[in-house]
Amino acid sequence: MSIDVAGGSAPKLHRALGLRDLVLFNIAAVLGLRWLSVAAQIGPSSLALWALALLVFFLPLGLTVVEASSRLPGEGGFYLWSKAAFGDLHAFIAGWSYWVGNLVFFPSLLLFGAGIAVYVAGDRWLPLGGNPVYNGVFGLAVLWGATLLNIYGLQRAKWLQNVGAIATWVIAVAIVLAGMAAWFRFGAATPITASNLKPDFGSFAALATFATIALAYEGMELGPVLGGEIREPRKTIPRAVAIAGAFIALAYITGTAALLVALPHKHIDLIAGIPQALASVGDRLGLAWFGVAAAVLLTLSQLGGLGAWITGTARLPFVVGIDRYLPKPMAKLHPQHATPHVALLIQAAIVSVVLLGALSGSTIHQSYLILIDMTQILTFIPLLYIFASLPVLRRGRIGEGDGVIKVPGGAAGCWLVCGAGFAVTLLALVTSLAPPAHDQHPALFFLKVGGGCALLLGIGMAFYLRGHRGWRAERPVPDIVEGS
Repeated sequence: MSIDVAGGSAPKLHRALGLRDLVLFNIAAVLGLRWLSVAAQIGPSSLALWALALLVFFLPLGLTVVEASSRLPGEGGFYLWSKAAFGDLHAFIAGWSYWVGNLVFFPSLLLFGAGIAVYVAGDRWLPLGGNPVYNGVFGLAVLWGATLLNIYGLQRAKWLQNVGAIATWVIAVAIVLAGMAAWFRFGAATPITASNLKPDFGSFAALATFATIALAYEGMELGPVLGGEIREPRKTIPRAVAIAGAFIALAYITGTAALLVALPHKHIDLIAGIPQALASVGDRLGLAWFGVAAAVLLTLSQLGGLGAWITGTARLPFVVGIDRYLPKPMAKLHPQHATPHVALLIQAAIVSVVLLGALSGSTIHQSYLILIDMTQILTFIPLLYIFASLPVLRRGRIGEGDGVIKVPGGAAGCWLVCGAGFAVTLLALVTSLAPPAHDQHPALFFLKVGGGCALLLGIGMAFYLRGHRGWRAERPVPDIVEGS
């Protein structure tokens, strides 16, 4: 159906994503190869943490997304689920938190991509890694390039995340093959034994590490946000979740193992760990180009991941704008390309300011680190709503029909799955509030992070209350945005 947001008939969204596109979109959004380096730095126990997080977070998230999206498959995803379960206010909080949190997440992706790209030329470009001008130019070019692609239509923009996902797939296979080659030829650089595989959950730091690993699986909820632009979403979303989920879990576990085999875990660099490991294996095998090829593929992978998040996240202010809780221009579709161009442009402008601020100086950089801690907390809030909404949707028989794919085990299975995901998310939220171990003013850290989150949520509430007063004076608008 078409959406009427300004007294006339607005253009329809285009259903541009098929099963292949959505599988690749999920891989690009969820599978962050940077997490392989993060996990490998922990050592062999990270392999057990990946497996545990798969069981108690990733699988519950996938099952919850499948059932909720089969009940309410329209544009907005979890915004619609939260709205149907808890009402407009909670839906707004979920959508606003996710969007604002990602506005700070994007610069970190851009800076990581810039750090990887310098390895494309071997050692020649390495000095650029710490150059703020290079990082700024790279970040702005990628950000606005991806944004303009999205404005010109999802049928064009989808190829950025498709290429990125394929590059991710290829590099993951290369990592595993390189690890196997290193193991057979030289033995494991990091010994993996039954004793060092066992995680130690006896400290708060260990729980925080587990929460970090678990949240690396986040992102499967992003695809359904594009529900109005997916062909046959009730069939396509569950299949895409299953196919992409299997690959993502396999890539995280085997990829981390391969890095540990290729390099001692204490020598693995946070940003350059993958090209570092592949270059090391390549040098020992007489394949000097191996590390450079890895850097090229990793750069494409980062571009694809960023494209997926830009595409999905911009749909949230668009659907909230349709509900009149954000300024009306947010709800506009491009007259020719039928894309939420205003939301995309505003999103890119805000991210540009945050990115440049992060590169401006030490004081602002410290503020940016606080923003990173805040964005982690803000992105956990929508996950709590996702897990909490499904039992309510099921109890109210909302969206009930022949096309609903339910979490197995009846009501008990639903509560078990959603409870596990909710508990892990809550653990991650609590550990994110803890100050770093070296912080000499923990109370001030808590005040800055907690107060900052409260401020951003307060700004959102001001928009909500303003929109709510105006909405009551106007006619209702459709709940679900459909595509053509």
